[in-house]
Amino acid sequence: MNRILIAEDEERIASFVERGLRGNGFVTTVVGDGETAYTEGVSGSYDLLVLDIGLPRVDGFTVLRRLREARVTMPVVILTARDSVGDTVAGLESGADDYLAKPFAFEELLARIRLRLRSDSSGTADANVLQVGDLGLDLRTRRATVDGRAIDLTAREFLLAEVFCRHPDQVLTREQLLSQVWGFDFDPGSNVVDVYIRYLRRKLGQDRIQTIRGMGYRLKP
Repeated sequence: MNRILIAEDEERIASFVERGLRGNGFVTTVVGDGETAYTEGVSGSYDLLVLDIGLPRVDGFTVLRRLREARVTMPVVILTARDSVGDTVAGLESGADDYLAKPFAFEELLARIRLRLRSDSSGTADANVLQVGDLGLDLRTRRATVDGRAIDLTAREFLLAEVFCRHPDQVLTREQLLSQVWGFDFDPGSNVVDVYIRYLRRKLGQDRIQTIRGMGYRLKP
């Protein structure tokens, strides 16, 4: 079972996240300040850190920088009320693997955690880079490239592209995509998947994602 460290000083949120993760088979530890988060984080006892930014004693950005300076490579998912573009960029550039703003749907947090854990255990030469043909995704910097050309993707577009890149040439149903990207935050009958597929096609190429009638979508390798 994967071990998750939750660094969150708001007891209500920490309890909510902990209950949800335990209900999904994870082993969890909750800490309420940055100094303890760092001490636990460098211990090597955890597979992923869910990190709040506004922690007492030492803020989350500092915790994250210190962990990366100590060569701690475990995935870090930032969970914070600070949702400005500047804060998001600062978190990702400090070494975060993902950034989720409060309020949030637990299912989305769960989907992101599962994706990061799969990335960390993939055993590839560089688990932070996904490459399918001329399409590249850098999971650490959140940058996408097509044939070496940078492509600007929104956070949701990037996550959808990431799911496809992890399953090249595999048909993915709308329900699978909703579960992985939106955490069923939307009605399964919603057309949100189709809308975002159109967005990706415009940016990555119209023929890159195929529609398999009556089944779902497939990324051409």
